[in-house]
Amino acid sequence: MDKTKKPALLVICGPTAAGKTAVAVETTKLLGGAIVSADSMQIYKELSVGTAKPTPEELDGVECRLIDFVEPDGEYNVFRFKNDAEREIDDLLSAGKAPILCGGTGLYIDMLTSNTALSDESSDEAVRAELKKQADELGSAELHRQLAEVDEPSAERIHPNDKKRVIRALEIYRVTGKPQSVWDAESVRESRYSVCRVLITCRDRAKLYERIDRRVDAMLASGLLDEARRVFENYDAEKISAIGYPELFAYFRGECGLDEAVAKIKQYSRNYAKRQLTWFRRGEYAGEFFTDERSLKEIAADISGLFTASGG
Repeated sequence: MDKTKKPALLVICGPTAAGKTAVAVETTKLLGGAIVSADSMQIYKELSVGTAKPTPEELDGVECRLIDFVEPDGEYNVFRFKNDAEREIDDLLSAGKAPILCGGTGLYIDMLTSNTALSDESSDEAVRAELKKQADELGSAELHRQLAEVDEPSAERIHPNDKKRVIRALEIYRVTGKPQSVWDAESVRESRYSVCRVLITCRDRAKLYERIDRRVDAMLASGLLDEARRVFENYDAEKISAIGYPELFAYFRGECGLDEAVAKIKQYSRNYAKRQLTWFRRGEYAGEFFTDERSLKEIAADISGLFTASGG
């Protein structure tokens, strides 16, 4: 065995509601591996319906790691994800199982697969506290405007309502004097893995948006409102940014009606999918697959073949 050979890593990525998890489950069954989630919101406990966290029925016996392990209002970042994901991938490889990284958080995926060198030197609690104070007093939209002035690529990637990530990007700039987007690009090293990356999406953008709208309706039917209320009543709502929850929190506070909140969830989800596609279109892929044209099993069979042919 060639000990210098890099371990093979299959990456299944794409926009929300495209069918990534379902494809990953079928592919994992064929390869005899396990899924390592690359979703920045499915890590949180309690946020299950609203983040489309895969149910045991959907996983159908397939193991999925790095979901459901952080408190809803807990702190988590890409630095921790990289360490956690590498640990889980190494554990699977040592057990002779194929790791399948699956998710829609492009930053997490890129940081892991490009072996970006991360450090905590860009953190400063005092700066972060001041930015949080500004966000409370001026609103997250104003901080997002400030971010756009110094780091346009990061501002395009981060939603204005995602206060936590807007604050983090501004913190990096103020502490280091360098935009987060530049800092990320300059810290890329050779990957630890031999990566086979595939993109899952819909060829017809309108069909993807229809899927998103139907998913939101299904979430509401599955108890999203009750889940959001439990979270609202038991955790720090200001620290929860996953789409679906802040909009319903506003409804609970009497700031809008339920229909308006649901409409915003659908719109913000469609906007997020658009940003995801913009991010993912920059990458190179072994294959691109359209779930609005072919069955999950057909796509999984092709992905399995690509991965095996690439040395996986």
